[in-house]
Amino acid sequence: MQIIYNGGMRSSRPTVNMAVLGGFMKICEQLHMIKGITAVIGSGGKTTLLRILAEELSGTVILTTSTHILPFAGIPLLVTDDIEQVRRALALHRVICMGTPAAEGKLTAPALSFSVLADAADYVIVEADGSKRLPLKAHASHEPVIPENTRKTVCVVGASGFGKPVKQAVHRPELFCARTGAHMSGIVTPELAAQGIIAEHLADIVVLNQAETVSTEIAKRFTEALKSSGFAVICTTLNHTLE
Repeated sequence: MQIIYNGGMRSSRPTVNMAVLGGFMKICEQLHMIKGITAVIGSGGKTTLLRILAEELSGTVILTTSTHILPFAGIPLLVTDDIEQVRRALALHRVICMGTPAAEGKLTAPALSFSVLADAADYVIVEADGSKRLPLKAHASHEPVIPENTRKTVCVVGASGFGKPVKQAVHRPELFCARTGAHMSGIVTPELAAQGIIAEHLADIVVLNQAETVSTEIAKRFTEALKSSGFAVICTTLNHTLE
């Protein structure tokens, strides 16, 4: 069994701006997380969301990817094609990260299928998208890479992209323009960002992250545009601190 520890323990305590939901709830409660495979797509906080969910959820958790991800500091990394090694690792560590080592220190998808991993862990949380570190994203035809038997898909949106030109804020801006009628030099409004998500209709629930970067009114405009099309939305600031 190859378990690699990444130095620097980090705590993932979320700092939450409850602009939409009243009271204080864990992120996992707001998302109504269910056991099995959850895919996280979009931009502006996917990896942070994975980390926070791993800390909040009760039960065993595997953090992994269907595209590329960096290992998580302080969480054991397991590289194996043996499901019994996975079970043994989870008996020792409630949360592990799994993947296949790739270039630039990143991980690609694990050798074992996500469905097989879901038989060993209570939760398998998959980062299923890339965004070039931009707050907003439009998806190409081959994206996102949603695993078979995924039970919930969460789309993360970075509010810091609102008010900026499309070409500066959006990964694959040409696709965003084609789906929304926006121009590359045009400003991303909350309604335009919502329109792009509605056109793709890839997720069960949307997380508006970086809520501290916009006014309550801007957040409300975004959530109302999505809710009118049947999307569930939460508004928050995902954050974690170094210990």
